Amino acid sequence: MNRIDANNLTGKCIVSSPFMESEQFQKTVVYICTHSKEGAMGFIINQKLPEISFDDLAAQLPIAPYFGSRQIDVHNGGPLDKIRGFVIHSTDYIKKDTVVIDKEIAISSSLDILNDIALGSGPRDNIITLGYSSWGPQQLEREIMSNDWIITPTQAELVFRTKDEQKWEAALHQAGINIEQLSLYSGRA
Repeated sequence: MNRIDANNLTGKCIVSSPFMESEQFQKTVVYICTHSKEGAMGFIINQKLPEISFDDLAAQLPIAPYFGSRQIDVHNGGPLDKIRGFVIHSTDYIKKDTVVIDKEIAISSSLDILNDIALGSGPRDNIITLGYSSWGPQQLEREIMSNDWIITPTQAELVFRTKDEQKWEAALHQAGINIEQLSLYSGRA
């Protein structure tokens, strides 16, 4: 297992441990887009919002309707500001509002990217989210020390090409954790 610097989690994923007590974060994988002494911000990348479609967004926003052959899902990015949208995407698409996190992943939040996705000229890989997750100074570090979160390196394969329902176990495996072995010790005294 690789050693990861918990003082700089920007561009990493955190995976909820099997012992996570917070219901809203159980079995989640969160992509951390910024982490500093002021706190952290990230997006849940494995929870679809079944009640909201890309077509619903297009109808509510001034963006082109989507007539593509593949379904575009909308994800729950986290419990905060649920009406604000973000797109986690591949770096083949860079505009003036884009924040590049690393060589493979960037974040955008303008209507332009949604319009470009609808028109088929957006990023090759993307996850559209509503809402985000945030932690205050030292809050995430305390949660990691309490074994609520497991840190794993981020790979575009996990973020964009692994099925949402498989991301949690895949991220644990990537962190060197075998979920079957953990279940043997899941009880707490």
